[in-house]
Amino acid sequence: MTAIDLEAEYNNRARVPESSELIAGWARDAKAWREQGNVPDVIPYGAGARHAIDYFAAADRGPIVVFIHGGYWQALDASFFSHLSRGLTSHGVSVAMPSYDLCPQVSVADIVAQMRMAVCELAKLTRPLVISGHSAGGHLAACMLATDWKAIDPVLSNDTVRAAYSISGLFDLPPLVPTSLNRALQLDEASARAVSPLFGPVPSHGSLDAVVGGEESSEYFRQSRSIVEVWGRAIPTRYDTIPGANHFTAIAPLADPDSEMVQRLNALATA
Repeated sequence: MTAIDLEAEYNNRARVPESSELIAGWARDAKAWREQGNVPDVIPYGAGARHAIDYFAAADRGPIVVFIHGGYWQALDASFFSHLSRGLTSHGVSVAMPSYDLCPQVSVADIVAQMRMAVCELAKLTRPLVISGHSAGGHLAACMLATDWKAIDPVLSNDTVRAAYSISGLFDLPPLVPTSLNRALQLDEASARAVSPLFGPVPSHGSLDAVVGGEESSEYFRQSRSIVEVWGRAIPTRYDTIPGANHFTAIAPLADPDSEMVQRLNALATA
């Protein structure tokens, strides 16, 4: 059996030569969207400078979809993605985009805990929530669905998170340990397994959608198929691909009110 080149499979910036231009495009589009009057409210969820949620309100106490950004837990923040709120807010669904501290200043486990703090804050506005996320954000979305919310806060119900929608997410983190990405993550085999939804508690409620860009590496396909297979024994799951999309273009449909991705998230949020 041929060994898998994990660096080639997971180093998305190297896989997609135009990745820097695409990320710069996110920043431009997000800034332009805000300059058109779509300025989010900022909701703090902790004491840190990055412990803030950009909240694009579409209706009072209506449904909320959370979008957790990617960047391998070590780059970017919510300001790169403001324009992606357009699709759902056009349907009257509010969008919340939390930022979080980055590795190596904190651990992946710390970031999971921060996202739980953000969800607790958003649950004051409405519940249940739909949590979406891209790449590392897809990992965090799955972690939120698998969380025992009553153990976090007795006021919350275990259906605080109604559904997770992961876009090219990561659920099995040990393959990252030998790659260059781990310089910032500083994971070993044990800590990588400990923060991997694939090896953690399986949700007893809700649903999971795991969609993958059609031009992603084989490992990204495996990651989503694996979590759908394992969690599908306990909850409804869906696996799908986004034709023609690479790791960086897979989130583009979120800005389109008529896209299948937005239609699915709208259905999950308003069910």
